Amino acid sequence: MSTTPTRRAVLATGLTAGASAVLGGCAMGGTGGGPARDLGDEEEGKGAKLKGKITVWSWDVAAKAMKRLAGDFEKRHPGTAVEIVDIGYDNAYDKITVGLRGGTGLADVLTVEGSYLPNYIGNFPDGFYDLTDLGGRHGGDFDRAAWKTVTDPGGKVYALPWDIGPCALYYRTDHFRAAGVDPKSLVTWDDYVKAGIRIRKATGRKLLILDSTDTGILPLLLQQQGQSYFKGGRVAVDTPEAVEALSLMKRLRDEGLVAYEKGWDGLVTGTKEGKVSTTPTAAWWSGTLTAEMPELKGKFGVVPLPGFTADGTRTSNLGGSTLCIPAQSKNPRLAWAFLEFLLTGKANQVSMLKREGLFPAYLPALDDPYLSGKQEYFGGQRTLDVFARLARSIPPVEYNKDDAKATDIMTSAVTGVMLRGKDPKEALGSAAEQLARATGRKRTG
Repeated sequence: MSTTPTRRAVLATGLTAGASAVLGGCAMGGTGGGPARDLGDEEEGKGAKLKGKITVWSWDVAAKAMKRLAGDFEKRHPGTAVEIVDIGYDNAYDKITVGLRGGTGLADVLTVEGSYLPNYIGNFPDGFYDLTDLGGRHGGDFDRAAWKTVTDPGGKVYALPWDIGPCALYYRTDHFRAAGVDPKSLVTWDDYVKAGIRIRKATGRKLLILDSTDTGILPLLLQQQGQSYFKGGRVAVDTPEAVEALSLMKRLRDEGLVAYEKGWDGLVTGTKEGKVSTTPTAAWWSGTLTAEMPELKGKFGVVPLPGFTADGTRTSNLGGSTLCIPAQSKNPRLAWAFLEFLLTGKANQVSMLKREGLFPAYLPALDDPYLSGKQEYFGGQRTLDVFARLARSIPPVEYNKDDAKATDIMTSAVTGVMLRGKDPKEALGSAAEQLARATGRKRTG
C-alpha cells in the first residue's frame, strides 16, 4: 500500500474517548432535518440532467481521494460542482452530532465510520435519507460485514460502504527465523501463544503491543467469532466466546508476551524498535510500515490470523468508513450520483487503493490484477492478495446506538484483567450486568 495511515485509519479501529462521549450523548435528541425521506421519491425527475453543487465532509486521505476524483465526476456531468471539505477527524463527530441535533448545518454527503453509523441511525432515525430503493441493488457487491453497518435491523439502507480493514497477522521474518518458527504453522491462537513463548526464549522479544488504556484486541477477537458487544439487541459481553477471547488475552499477559505501549505513537515506536514479533491488525498497517519504517524493508511478512479452532475464521475487521446523505441535503439527487460514481465502480475503488491506500469494501475491485502483485517491501510477498482473500470472510456483527456505553464499560473490564489479573469470566459477568443496567437491554444468558 502506498499511503501513510493517518489518525483516521488508526482511530477507525475503535471509539476514542472523545468520540465515545459525543456518540454516547446522541440520545439527547434531534430530528436531523424532519421526517425521513426515501431518496427514491426524489428520483421522480431522474431523467433530468444533474446540476448544481454539493458539499462533502471528510478528512485526511479520504478527503484527498475524493478531491482527486471529484473532477472526473464533474467532467461527466457538466454544470455540477463537488466541494470536498476536510473537516479534520478530531472535530468531525462533534460537527455531525450538532448538525443532526439542530437539524441544520450539515454537508450534502457525510463520511461516517462503519462502526459509528448504526449509533447515528439508532439515535437519529430521521436524520438520513433512506437509500434502500437506489442503494439496495448494490448490496451483493459489498463485503457482508461492511453492508451490515449501513443497514438497520429492518433492512433499510442508509449509506454505501467505502473502505474496510481486513485483518491478518504481520510478523517479523527475522525473529521467526531465529526461533525456528514457521509462520504458516500458526493455525490457532494456541499455536500463536506457544510460538510466542518460543520466540521470547530465543530472541528476548515479546509477541505483541497492547495499550493498557483501551480494549486492545478484544473487538477483533469477538468479531472473529461472529459477535460484537451485542447480539440480537441483547448484551453479549459475557458469552462463552467473549470469555474465551479475554482469556486468550490474559494468557498472553501471564506468559509475558505483551509489551504495553501508550497509543498510536507507542505502537509505531515499539514496532520500529523491534520490541515485538507480531502485530495482529488491518491491511492499512502496511502503509505505516512502508512510510515509517523503510529501513525494515524485507523483514515483515503477512499470514492469516490464527483461529480459535483449526477450521475457524482466520480474519476480522478493524476500521472502515461509509458515505451517507443527511436529510438536510439540498441536492440529494446529485449527492447520490456522486456516491454511486465513487463507490460502485471498480476503477475508482482500485485507484483509491493504489493512491490513498483505502482497501475497498466493493468486492469486484478485489479481483483486479493490482491486488495480486508482489509487494517489494514484504520481500516480494503478495500481501494484498492475502487481504483480498480474507476480506470475503469477515463475519458481520451487530453495532447499535449503545456501542459507546459498551466501549466505556468494556475498557474497564479489560484493563482490570490485563493490569490487575482479574478473572476474565468474573470481569465480563460484572461488565454485562453494568451494561444491561446502563442500556435497559436484556443479557444473552
